[in-house]
Amino acid sequence: MLLNLETIPHFYKNYVKHVEETDLLQALRISGHRALELVHTIQDPKKDFQYAAGKWTIREVLCHMIDAERIFAYRALRFARNDKTALAGWEENDYAPQANAVGRSLQKIAAEMAHLRSATIDMFEGFTPEMLVRKGIANNNELSVVALGFIIAGHETHHCSILQDRYLSA
Repeated sequence: MLLNLETIPHFYKNYVKHVEETDLLQALRISGHRALELVHTIQDPKKDFQYAAGKWTIREVLCHMIDAERIFAYRALRFARNDKTALAGWEENDYAPQANAVGRSLQKIAAEMAHLRSATIDMFEGFTPEMLVRKGIANNNELSVVALGFIIAGHETHHCSILQDRYLSA
């Protein structure tokens, strides 16, 4: 299923613009693979590095990526099932300190990311073309199921770029 960028709310375009693939399942596979490749390059002493005071650590960024994928996938599931309930937003800065990033190894976080992406791909593979174009409201934005899939891939790619540029190149 292809995506029309004009249907993406402005805030999410910043994520989706990072996705080069036009096929949703391919985008999810490639972004997941690239993210895991990056995580596997992170040396353990660097796991709690912050590029500036008050910024998340590497482990907190990775846990944020997991949380975001779960939330976006949940929204996609609700909309695909034709649930018309408007869904609330979420505050990432409230979630990050509660993710127990410090209590989790990079290896466990990477394994969770891999399992989650596999489940996300399985879910999107099970959606019919009709389900993929269904829409719903989340955080006061109208989103389609397919848009949420591309947002998942783009959000991950966005944060991988930040990890590479601000955390790992420092």
